[in-house]
Amino acid sequence: MTYTGDVTPGGPPAVRQLDRLTITKVSVGPMDNNAYLLRCTATGDQVLIDAANEAPRLLDLVGDAGLAAVVTTHQHMDHWVALEEVVAKTGARVLVHAEDAAGLPIEAETLTDGDTVPVGDCALEVIHLRGHTPGSVALLYRDPAGPPHLFTGDSLFPGGVGNTDQDPERFGQLIDDVEHRLFDRLPDETWFYPGHGRDSTLGAERSALPQWRARGW
Repeated sequence: MTYTGDVTPGGPPAVRQLDRLTITKVSVGPMDNNAYLLRCTATGDQVLIDAANEAPRLLDLVGDAGLAAVVTTHQHMDHWVALEEVVAKTGARVLVHAEDAAGLPIEAETLTDGDTVPVGDCALEVIHLRGHTPGSVALLYRDPAGPPHLFTGDSLFPGGVGNTDQDPERFGQLIDDVEHRLFDRLPDETWFYPGHGRDSTLGAERSALPQWRARGW
């Protein structure tokens, strides 16, 4: 089946097979959070992005292959409710940006901008995006056989950037980082996967950047 990224809480996952990486997207309740399981096709190593909720469902996705790491995109609780249980059952490393580490319920290894997170023979680049939280990150996979793939947490959605609580300074940080660290660096065909809801591409959103900046959210 053609991957669309459309998932619903309690519904089946959406699976995208790339040349070297398998991406499995699932929505968990009660806040329709997306969690993403990445699997290296060469080694079978797996990394989970956001153990948001419903630990049994996430552990079923992981299966018997084990889990190398859980990366939490930011410190908001709806993105780590299942973290402790998933880590307890799998022994996975816990990774989060240094500025959001204090917001997690368990000790984590800290990330900074430009770090890489291995997924077997593949790698995710850590991109720090300030504003939604101090330590929000996106994770970039540069597919050697196709367009880039970008996991944006709650910093970028179809139709706008993430919530900054109507704080002009935080909004300025976020829109600047999203524009300069994502849109200025990556091509239109970059597919991005947000922390809630549907996917999009940078090309589909690029023309709206001035409107987002002007409206202030």
